[in-house]
Order: sequence, then C-alpha cells, then structure tokens
Amino acid sequence: MTTNVVVITGASSGIGLEFVRRIDTHFSNVDEIWLIARSRSRLQELAAAGRHKMRVLAMDLTKEAQLDRLEDMLEEKRAKIRLLVHCAGYGLTGKFSELPLEGQLGMVRLNCEALTHLTYRCLPYMCRNSRMIQLASAAAFLPQPGFAVYGATKSYVLSFSRALGEELRGRGIYVTGVCPGPVDTPFFDIAGKIGTDTALRKIAYMKKLSLVTAEVVVTKALRDSYLKRPVSVVGLPMQIFQILAKYLPHQWLLQAMTDAS
Repeated sequence: MTTNVVVITGASSGIGLEFVRRIDTHFSNVDEIWLIARSRSRLQELAAAGRHKMRVLAMDLTKEAQLDRLEDMLEEKRAKIRLLVHCAGYGLTGKFSELPLEGQLGMVRLNCEALTHLTYRCLPYMCRNSRMIQLASAAAFLPQPGFAVYGATKSYVLSFSRALGEELRGRGIYVTGVCPGPVDTPFFDIAGKIGTDTALRKIAYMKKLSLVTAEVVVTKALRDSYLKRPVSVVGLPMQIFQILAKYLPHQWLLQAMTDAS
C-alpha cells in the first residue's frame, strides 16, 4: 500500500517548523509528515503534538550514509512524496577573509550540496501533481557583501530550483523557489555571532528593519506552490528589490549598499 508523505528538512525551527505546523493543520490528503533535522528531541516534541502521523528522522543531511537510510525508508514504506520542502540551511555574517573557512564550507555543503543530493534521492518517489519547495532568499538576487558565501549559495538554490522546475514540468512536478528577505527566526542568532565590522553590522541592522514573520513566508510559499509559480517573493520591499536587481547594474546597487552603511 502506498503511503502519501510530506518531507520537510530543517523542521525543528524557523521556517521549517512553521511549514510543519501549517501542513499538519491544513493538509488532509497526507498519511505521514516526515520531519528531518539534527535535533531528535525537538522533532519528538513536535511529532507528539501533531495531528498527522509524524516520522522523526534525526539526521545530518551532509552525511551520505544517512541519506542512504532515508532512501531505504522511502522504498520500504512505498512512499509517494506529495510535497518536498527544503528548509535546512544556515548563514554567517562577516567578511569572507575573516570568517572561519570550515563554517563557510559548511554553508556550501548544507545549503547547496545536501539540497541537491536529497533532491536527487527523492525525485524517484515523486509523482504527477507533487510539489517541491526550495528555500532560497532575496539574497539570491544580488551579490551580498558581508554575506558573500551565503548569498552565493542562495543564488545556487534559486537557479537550481528554476531549472529543475522546467525539467520536471512535463512530468507534472512543480518546483517553487522561495525568496524572502530577513525573517524573524533564529537565523540571526547564528549569523550575528560572527562579524564585528561596523559597516557589516549596519547592513545587518538595516536588514532586520524589514523583517517578516515565518507565518507570512510560509503562507505565501504554499499558495505560490499551489498555483505552480516558479518563484515566491515575500513582501513588497523584496519584490521591489528583485526588480531593481534585474534591471539596474549590480555595481550601482552594491555601491548604494556600501554608501548606506
């Protein structure tokens, strides 16, 4: 018997957690929600409060052996993934030359490599009218001084999701890249710990002024996914930013960002 599942990475906090809550409350045609994050205890608490059956998968997505375990489970449960939501990721604030190399390489491994690897593993278990949501960022629209590697990883996610969506459209699988600006989540607790440069802190402060809630991001993302839109840009300021980044020379915008700081 086929099991209809939703798979959510980064499910223990922030936007991933909000996806879990919203899907658990409003989706009725799902048998199980599979929760992926590193923190088993947080996932267990979330699963205990859920309306749906929730399967806790405490794993590190950068470890191939753990992805093997996920794929084995998909096969064993004869799973059909109706919705795959990629929220796992992190960012660091600071100048590239001053941040620890391992932390920056970790961003590439989790934000790009793990997302790509998981997508490849999950695609055989998706069917017509399945959806995929990949969390990019408005940082994908323009190079990000002070967030250089993070912005580059999100540019990858957005480009990958758009190309993949075109490739899969004929199979009836629809991909939406979600591009919020700053979101009121624990992201800044991590990003803000590193980086003491005054100008960079001013840029980070300006970003915080345009914060939106995870609820707003998830509401629009699910709606845009339902409407088969390839990109979901959250909030008027970020929609304006997208237009500016599309039509104005990036060097002008980078200089304006520097002058503003």
